[in-house]
Amino acid sequence: MLLWVTLLVSHYCWCLDGAAADRTGLERIEECGTSCSQGLQCKTKPDNWFPPPCQNPAEGVNRSSVFHNVDLSTVMRCEERQKCSLHLRIKTAMKLTESIHGLSVCTVTAGMMANCQMFSFRRGSRNRLSGLTVEVENDCTDISPRQRVHVTVKTLPSYCEVTWTGTYDAPECISEDLRRHVPECITGRLSYDVNPQTKELRVSVSDMLEDQDYHLRLCHKDFICSGTGAHRLINKAEHVKRAILPYSRPLPCLCIEGWSAVMDASRVQICPFEHRLEELWSGIDFDPLDETLSWEPICPVTATVVLCQKRGDAVCVDLPHGSQNVSREKIRFTKVDPHPQLCMKFTTEHQSWTRCPFANGKLQAWEVVVSAQQGQEVVKMLSQVTATFSVALCVKPEGLTSCQITDTYTMHVEEHNAVGLNVKGKPCNSCLQVKRLDVKFSATVTHCLEQCSPTVVSSRVSRDRSWIILSATVLSGVIIFTSALYVLLTVYQKRKQNIFGGCISKKRTDPASYSVVMLSKPQPPVHGGFLIPDSPQCANLISK
Repeated sequence: MLLWVTLLVSHYCWCLDGAAADRTGLERIEECGTSCSQGLQCKTKPDNWFPPPCQNPAEGVNRSSVFHNVDLSTVMRCEERQKCSLHLRIKTAMKLTESIHGLSVCTVTAGMMANCQMFSFRRGSRNRLSGLTVEVENDCTDISPRQRVHVTVKTLPSYCEVTWTGTYDAPECISEDLRRHVPECITGRLSYDVNPQTKELRVSVSDMLEDQDYHLRLCHKDFICSGTGAHRLINKAEHVKRAILPYSRPLPCLCIEGWSAVMDASRVQICPFEHRLEELWSGIDFDPLDETLSWEPICPVTATVVLCQKRGDAVCVDLPHGSQNVSREKIRFTKVDPHPQLCMKFTTEHQSWTRCPFANGKLQAWEVVVSAQQGQEVVKMLSQVTATFSVALCVKPEGLTSCQITDTYTMHVEEHNAVGLNVKGKPCNSCLQVKRLDVKFSATVTHCLEQCSPTVVSSRVSRDRSWIILSATVLSGVIIFTSALYVLLTVYQKRKQNIFGGCISKKRTDPASYSVVMLSKPQPPVHGGFLIPDSPQCANLISK
């Protein structure tokens, strides 16, 4: 009973599926055959292997108006849900005359022999319908998906230059109708889950070809999908169609490929990491002997590779003549200086990525070494290889970030040697730009002086000392002048007190209790014509 229910449901679903296909897919036919216009009796038979040569058209046969229209289309004939075949329907409209006895239709496909059929008209019907337009339709020509068919329609007998030829392309397997019902188009449906920790893909299969095993594998997609080694065969008897495929790297061209275990089966591919382009920009190689930097794309990609120098603000500035378009061949840059600031920039249509293969400094060939001696900055060039360098002196104007070059010279450094760079007498806003010249691609290292040169320092110190001495001199003069003025004022006040203050006796508490009388000596004689006065003398007489 259960088996009958299962068969009934299956048949019901297949009928629904066919009904849906009638509405959205190809037209269905029960049997192939030939049909002619009403009243025209026609018969189908194989054409001759060696048909007779053509003959001149009979009277009444117009070369240009015999075939009015020839329509080519595809129909589908199904035995079961997944056992359907495609047929080419050829519908011909023509003007019938008594001298045209029928049609010959030949179809040719690549690598196959011609398939020809004859459709003959009975004499009575062709005489009765002479001069009228009739239709002949046949849909018994088997075709395959994606197949190109060449069709030739001739009259019987074959009249020269009364021929119709055309080409028809059968539908591809992109149609949902074909992918469900035509065995050549049934590939199965793939779904997957990614486990990045274990680097595994858990793949499930549905709508696969019934009663057939199924293959699953991982491959790198290019012109063909080359296998990576991960492969599983799902047995048709397994209830759950699932497999686990391990992967090593999530490359954008890494795809899951599935197909039924039949001859020339169509395959389906799905690429879980197709947007992970950043995985491509690894595998950069450098050969220190010939100084060649190379990179080879693992997957097909449309991109541009540029050598650039990474600045302190993380911007990578392109080097001149350092751009190449990515092809299928290895990208090579020759005569490259392995400096930590030299990088490769990969640019696609929508995004850019920068990779710096020398960032760890292990292959660095030279460097600018800065040290301090006796409070002064000492700059040296230390090179691990024999090389030639360009040293440019530049000045940064106040408020600007660009450095204006004022002087340039070339220096040669031997292997494992250090050569000092002359920074004496350079202003504090000066910088040194050093670049290697004996290679094709190199970074320009900029070092700005952090300490002023000795001459500049001494000039500033001397100017400061001059100001200090001048200020101290002025201040000392002011102090001396003030002190002298103070002494003069003090002497003046004392002399004044000696002249007047000595003749005044101290007052008593009671002003009426004392009186003051001044006594003078007689005038002294004149000596040598000069009058020399004696010092005045005062006396105090105190009476009670």
